[in-house]
Amino acid sequence: MAEEEKVRAFLAIDPPEAVLKKIAAIQEALRKNIHGSISWVRPQGIHLTLKFFGDIGRKDIGEISRLVSGHAAASRELKLDVQGLGVFPNSRRPRVLWIGVGGDVVRLIDLQHAIDRGLEACGFKREERPFRAPLTQAPIKKPPGRAGIDKKKYEKGPE
Repeated sequence: MAEEEKVRAFLAIDPPEAVLKKIAAIQEALRKNIHGSISWVRPQGIHLTLKFFGDIGRKDIGEISRLVSGHAAASRELKLDVQGLGVFPNSRRPRVLWIGVGGDVVRLIDLQHAIDRGLEACGFKREERPFRAPLTQAPIKKPPGRAGIDKKKYEKGPE
């Protein structure tokens, strides 16, 4: 019997066009102030990851889809916006530049937890770390020195 084909998968929310336009404007301003070996993510490629699955079987996609569709149908529309900037892990060794999410964040967290609980009942491991909602802007290959990264602005991760 042949082994089932695996796919690398994650569950994410695509930001609306208005948010993507704000992100593009923020990126443009940041590019003028932050230099180094930085790979900027195109705004159209930015998403809000709710769950990373890793490699899963194709048969799991239908089950995940049904569960998520049920939660999405039962949920009111989320009003989210961009809020704040930061780097992981810290400003001394920045590796990822992110933009934070504001707005209906409590409802977003509740939705993510409900989906995670439902997925756990389907056999997917529940995330042990607290849910964070940053939008990755740029993996930083070679840190840019201190110029352009204000420690006070970037030290704290997303709430």
